[in-house]
Amino acid sequence: MQGMTTIGLDIAKSVFQVHGVDAEGKVLIRRQLKRRYVLAFFEKLPPCLVGIEACASSHHWSRQLKALGHTVRLMPPAYVKPYVKRQKNDAADAEAICEAVTRANMRFVETKTPEQQSCLMLHRTRQLFIRQQTSVINAIRAHLAEFGIVAPVGRKGVEQLLAIVTDASDQRVPEVARACLAALGAQLRMLKAQILEFDRRIMAWHRSNETSRRLDAIPGIGPALATALVASVVDPKAFRSGRNFSAWIGLVPKQHSSGGKDRLGSISKQGDRYLRSLFTAGALAVIRYAKIHGSQHRPWLTALLARRPTKVAAIALANKIARMAWAMMAKGECYKEPAALAA
Repeated sequence: MQGMTTIGLDIAKSVFQVHGVDAEGKVLIRRQLKRRYVLAFFEKLPPCLVGIEACASSHHWSRQLKALGHTVRLMPPAYVKPYVKRQKNDAADAEAICEAVTRANMRFVETKTPEQQSCLMLHRTRQLFIRQQTSVINAIRAHLAEFGIVAPVGRKGVEQLLAIVTDASDQRVPEVARACLAALGAQLRMLKAQILEFDRRIMAWHRSNETSRRLDAIPGIGPALATALVASVVDPKAFRSGRNFSAWIGLVPKQHSSGGKDRLGSISKQGDRYLRSLFTAGALAVIRYAKIHGSQHRPWLTALLARRPTKVAAIALANKIARMAWAMMAKGECYKEPAALAA
């Protein structure tokens, strides 16, 4: 394979597709590889530029190929799709990847470390348990409502329903239904214990990371958001500005401009939905505190709340928090609280 300079690798679970070209763009190889032969194939090649779509297991293969001396670039699948010429198949995808990775204006995804992926796995697993907990609570409420038993919304309401389930003297619940509801109650208790355990693990990871501890000083950012940011952003300097970072999260207005006229709509909601939800929740917490205790340090927030709805102000504040977080990560600075206005 002498002369090969660029390779497009379409990864999958078991069958991989390779498309390789030389410096002039001439196709030198176009073949399928079984998973167990991928590393052996790349070991025989001289150092090449390897393009891979940023999808499941892509960070693992990026680390493996970099260890063999290759230069690996991960690309968002949405940016590769325009280079697919005709039919959708593995060979066409590999060719499109090989074409896209050589573009000077292509945006690449930094390779995450195993530690960063492990931290993100903590967050995703915790979110899965929270969704399951919500599902179980809804099931308990729905089943008991069939017997005319309802309770207020919230944690206390669920505890009241579980007390009815465990009370064998309550004749409103048949024995068969009580057995089913008792199983759901046990499942709910187990999920709550798992969520608390993952909260402790996230807090331990937060305390062990210096950048995460610095981000925690920003109002609206707690250990959950700080650790998720550190795990998601490999190189903050890959973003040219705080606005680019905020746009990556999806907190900037969506544009539909034409003819020299700027038309801005609602936020784009592109990028990481989990990070965006954490930023928004943190901003709402800051606004709730400001409404109760006042905000002498942020007069612009007080003025914004006076003329805009709360959720609109929350998005604006989330955007501002994201920009501050980027500046602290990119420049290695600590948070500085703005000076309060004189009374």
